[in-house]
Amino acid sequence: APQPADQAGVLTAPMVGTVHTKPEPDAPEFVKVGDTVEEGQTVLLIEAMKMFNPIKAPKAGRVVRILITSGEPVEFGEPLMIIQ
Repeated sequence: APQPADQAGVLTAPMVGTVHTKPEPDAPEFVKVGDTVEEGQTVLLIEAMKMFNPIKAPKAGRVVRILITSGEPVEFGEPLMIIQ
């Protein structure tokens, strides 16, 4: 099976930090598998140096996989989700 980083539509981390899938702890997730997103829509946040950086969908499509868990650290270039 192809690795997530090799699949079309993979969204990768543009920076090192901690990923957050919700805008606030009690809020709903930005997106779920199966959701349709628009280009430029915020799909998650990466916290780096106490700043919350919105990560936006690079294209319109459907979220087919979410490869991370909220609160976990991510590295630059790490696959976060697949949007097709």
